Amino acid sequence: MSELRVASLEVRYGDLIGIADVSLGVAEGSVVALLGSNGAGKTTTLNAIAGLVPAARGTIEWRGQPITNQPAHRVVRSGIALAPEGWRLFNQQTIEQNLSLGSTPLRSRAEAAPLFERVYELFPRLAERRKQLARTLSGGERQMLAIGRALMSAPKLLMLDEPSLGLAPAIVETLYDTLRRLRAEGLTLLLAEQSIALALAIADHGYVLQTGRTVLDGPAAELARNPEVQRIYLGLAAAQ
Repeated sequence: MSELRVASLEVRYGDLIGIADVSLGVAEGSVVALLGSNGAGKTTTLNAIAGLVPAARGTIEWRGQPITNQPAHRVVRSGIALAPEGWRLFNQQTIEQNLSLGSTPLRSRAEAAPLFERVYELFPRLAERRKQLARTLSGGERQMLAIGRALMSAPKLLMLDEPSLGLAPAIVETLYDTLRRLRAEGLTLLLAEQSIALALAIADHGYVLQTGRTVLDGPAAELARNPEVQRIYLGLAAAQ
């Protein structure tokens, strides 16, 4: 049974269509990859689920309850957190202040203490630089902070938007090791990525978006072997 279910989702920006028809499901404890080239609608889909942009049509259900067009703060309190691309941080705030802002949905400040410890244990580099301003961080450190800030709300579902974008291979490997650890601890993940290999190596199931529509889905292992994923839907050369 799906913990998150999105059906026939459409998002408009004025007269422009951000996504036209996106459907997907995420089962509890699983990792789901949302694949597609730049502009396919991955970020818009995550933002709509997170309550950051309104849906013009379609439904979003979380644990059997409708959350379509609920405000972002309610979505976070329901157990869904979004880790955006690393540049979307509070640049004039320190690492610690950014993390503290991520804990705002918690019922009490006492709940935040073990979450700080968890984030710093997952990302020791953030612990070392906790008083450093976010704007001074490297790309990899910013991405760690974006994920850490999302984890500070103690989510049941963590959505990640292009976590590998623009990062050195060694940093990407470290980040994905952390995602595997989170998955092993039982956290459900919805991962938007342009990198087919990265996403499908960690995912159980995948959905491919093309021009704002879900055009293909299936078990990650099958999608990894499917040349159509690369040749048609991602606009790349067919897999060799």
